[in-house]
Amino acid sequence: MSIESRLSPLDEANMAPEQRRVLDAILSGPRGNLDGPFLAWIHSPALADHAQRLGAFCRYDTRLELRLTELAILFTAAWWQSQAEWQIHAPIAREAGVSEAVIEALREGREPVFERDDEALVVRLGESLYTTRRVDEGLYAEAVAAFGEPAVVELVGVFGYYALVAMTLNVFEVRRGSTPLPFPEPPQAGPVA
Repeated sequence: MSIESRLSPLDEANMAPEQRRVLDAILSGPRGNLDGPFLAWIHSPALADHAQRLGAFCRYDTRLELRLTELAILFTAAWWQSQAEWQIHAPIAREAGVSEAVIEALREGREPVFERDDEALVVRLGESLYTTRRVDEGLYAEAVAAFGEPAVVELVGVFGYYALVAMTLNVFEVRRGSTPLPFPEPPQAGPVA
């Protein structure tokens, strides 16, 4: 699969030792590839090092079922209209048990019809967090009752981490070349006067 971006290409022969160390850590970890935001972050080895460890936790080690983590990631990708984030995570979400109807509704910007209350709750939390930048007392209490306080803390971490991922992918225009874009590309802005 070809990966495209506006970043200068990495030449492994000319990598700094810190870049090489972080690249080796990423390649030997659960991801096994330099994909998505890591194409950008490897240009800043310290950021890449911290981000890849946080990302591994958010993706693989939270108390939430993978289905719910991937739903939070897809909600974030749709919110930010992050092409590569969606391209990477839609198949994973599908495999983890998120229904095709929910996936398509998120991609199209429609309110999904949920068969599972926990999925509806994850999306309501994401909507509240991204729209109002807060979660009211009632929704917070509902989330804690459903998932437990530590899992709610981790879910907020998933939303925050994947917002960083989405911003990175959008700014550096990371694309998976052989996969159709899930969202229309916005028009390019002109120069600011």
